[in-house]
Amino acid sequence: MRAFDGWRPDADRQGTAEYVVAFWRMSSGQWFEKDAAFDRNFRDRFLALHMAVAARRHDNWMETPHGALALLILTDQFPRNAFRGNAHMFATDPLARRFARQALEAGHMVRVEAQLRLFFCLPFAHSEEMADQDLSVRLNAGLGQPWLEHAEGHRDIIHRFGRFPHRNDMLGRTTTPEENAYLKGGGFQG
Repeated sequence: MRAFDGWRPDADRQGTAEYVVAFWRMSSGQWFEKDAAFDRNFRDRFLALHMAVAARRHDNWMETPHGALALLILTDQFPRNAFRGNAHMFATDPLARRFARQALEAGHMVRVEAQLRLFFCLPFAHSEEMADQDLSVRLNAGLGQPWLEHAEGHRDIIHRFGRFPHRNDMLGRTTTPEENAYLKGGGFQG
């Protein structure tokens, strides 16, 4: 049994930023795995809260470092797990970047545990805008490896193609022959 399977927070904490961050901390071994059970568990626990955050009902969470982190988890990481394989994965990306910019301006990134700082950077690494990719690389340089290499790889893809080719099918975009060769050759698949 994984740590998240049996985790039950105090009932009065459910729906709070601290609840989101506590769950995310407990799930650290699953952050970047493609695991259907984890995705289902994450979705079941946080779908209503994700929708509330997307509807801008918790913008006041930006006032604290962990509140800002919870906003980023729910707008950037949650959709990638909960809606894996369809375009909704990317629906709240602009909001995640907005929250990430606000969090950086407030100095929140340096006020959370080192292992969680990456999540202030990922909204920029997930962007298809070159300026965001450059910012991602600068931020990840402060985190060191392996995060810097990961950010540089994302930036290289955007520099080469202007977008992430692995998203084309989900977003209804036509894949170019060069993108197709890249994907078939083992290029980044998300």
